[in-house]
Amino acid sequence: MAQPNPGSSPARTLDVITIGRSSVDLYGQQIGSRLEDIASFAKSVGGCPSNIAIGTARLGLKSGLITRVGDEQMGRFIREQAAREGVATQGIATDKERLTALVLLAVEAEGVSPMIFYRSDCADMALSEEDIDEAFIRSSHAVLVSGTHFSKPNTEAAQRKAIRIAKENGGKVIFDIDYRPNLWGLAGHAEGFERYVKSDRVSSKMKETLPDCDLIIGTEEEIMIASGADDPLGALKAIRKLSPATIVLKRGAMGCIVYDGPISDDLEAGIVGQGFPIEVFNVLGAGDAFMSGFLRGWLRGEPLKTCATWANACGAFAVSRLLCSPEYPTWEELDFFLTTGSKHRALRKDETINHIHWATTRSGEIPLLMALAIDHRSQLVSVADELGVPHDRISAFKRLAVEAAARVAEGRPGYGMLIDERFGRDAFFDAATKGFSWIGRPVELPGSKPLRFEFSQDIGSQLTEWPTNHCIKCLCFYHPDDPAELKSEQQEKVRTLFEAARKVGRELLVEIIASKNGPLTDDTIPRALEELYALGIKPDWWKLEPQASSAAWRKIDAVIAKNDPLCRGIVLLGLEAPAEELLRSFEATLAAPSVKGFAVGRTIFADAARAWMAGQMDDEAAIADMAGRFRQLTQAWLRTHAGH
Repeated sequence: MAQPNPGSSPARTLDVITIGRSSVDLYGQQIGSRLEDIASFAKSVGGCPSNIAIGTARLGLKSGLITRVGDEQMGRFIREQAAREGVATQGIATDKERLTALVLLAVEAEGVSPMIFYRSDCADMALSEEDIDEAFIRSSHAVLVSGTHFSKPNTEAAQRKAIRIAKENGGKVIFDIDYRPNLWGLAGHAEGFERYVKSDRVSSKMKETLPDCDLIIGTEEEIMIASGADDPLGALKAIRKLSPATIVLKRGAMGCIVYDGPISDDLEAGIVGQGFPIEVFNVLGAGDAFMSGFLRGWLRGEPLKTCATWANACGAFAVSRLLCSPEYPTWEELDFFLTTGSKHRALRKDETINHIHWATTRSGEIPLLMALAIDHRSQLVSVADELGVPHDRISAFKRLAVEAAARVAEGRPGYGMLIDERFGRDAFFDAATKGFSWIGRPVELPGSKPLRFEFSQDIGSQLTEWPTNHCIKCLCFYHPDDPAELKSEQQEKVRTLFEAARKVGRELLVEIIASKNGPLTDDTIPRALEELYALGIKPDWWKLEPQASSAAWRKIDAVIAKNDPLCRGIVLLGLEAPAEELLRSFEATLAAPSVKGFAVGRTIFADAARAWMAGQMDDEAAIADMAGRFRQLTQAWLRTHAGH
């Protein structure tokens, strides 16, 4: 093997580059149904190398992906999702002639997951040597090749080029055998779940690869196809004759065995990691999660027993959840599980672990949020009725408010909007084009106490229609000294909303206003938050009224830090306070790092709304008036919090 040339090798900025399949998985959401009977599907990135790129990135490795996707919406979804997960995407080529691969899947019974591959002349199988950039390969400590991409001459040539470059530059080669018989033309379209069909042709291709590998991972069926042998022990010995690589034998619920030297006559004579007995819910994608966990250890020089333990744990997460890559654990989640364990055999039912998973996989950080709130309904209806104008004028005014906020934001991060569904549908469409960092929408019936939802008390069915980036906002008039029966009813309603938000994958902002229901002391809001946290309610955001003192903010901050350090933070509400009063309340929040910004409405739009509906102000004047007031508040916030 040629020796690497340190003078010409770029810095290794990546830990691993994975090469091969990339698809969109459409998972049936009705568990226990035949694929024929599935009515709705959940979408996620799929394909073994793509899953592993995302899985390793979540565990803290720097990963990259080489594949092809179509020049269409599903191809852009894969590219954008990989980027959100921190995967280096310069190796993802766009194929203008072919479509992105699709896979339809279902969980029919425990361990039974029928699937259909839509891969006829798909983009990722058009990968070629031209798609392998030498500098990109040299930037990584390792490359991972996968079995399916040895099934066609062009994809085989691409992977062999990557192997050659990696070895010439001192990189490691990882082989995920990834055997799907129907992707080699050895099983019918309906046999996507079929795991093993013996084939001398497949074995011959795989055996050519084994001598170049440093790590080989596969199930019993996969090491048999890779070696051509008819039993697992014989397969291990055959592989060892061809390669000194570390071999990892995946054994499903029994974990794995790692072989790092001669293969004895005892299949069990290897390195075994800790096992994790859990309920098997869905086996699809578990191997990719397993590989991600093993690589986190192996590429960081951990003992093989530790690598195997981490791999087993990641596999346990995958088989206990529905989807593939979206369900893989983050490092924070894995570390918590390894340290604390779980009382649940079905990990998807562990609320603590699920919260860590949710909070550490949310899309992007939002360290600053300055939002114009135009979600008011009853207040604007009162103005319209007083002036005798039709309610559709409210909808038109809300579009002006979006334009005002956009003029201030100018596409910069940290700006947002609160808009309601009743009057704000057109405003939502406008806001989607403005590049806001955050969009929220209310669900509460205005003024309701006890809390009621606006359109239907079956809140979960409403949320499925929302864009995934819309944050649920719920105002609850809640005071810790309210009568017990009232508090219980309100708590149950907020808990129901929290559960629905998690189920449908939407962020939640809970707004608490206590001052209209009793005295507001330094302990009022801290007590309210403690009571809601005690019920397991952990919203992504809190929206709170200005507090009387810095001491109150410090207590609020401490409650959040104790109960949910992963909370995105607090935004301050305005309650139609004069701008001067709001500016003073900004200064008080310096005592609480959890306060990330504000969401203010009537202070900004009240005067413009009345004048515009009365015909005393045209569109441009109303926009300018609201933009000026919003800009004043944003500048004051930034000035007050500069350096904090």
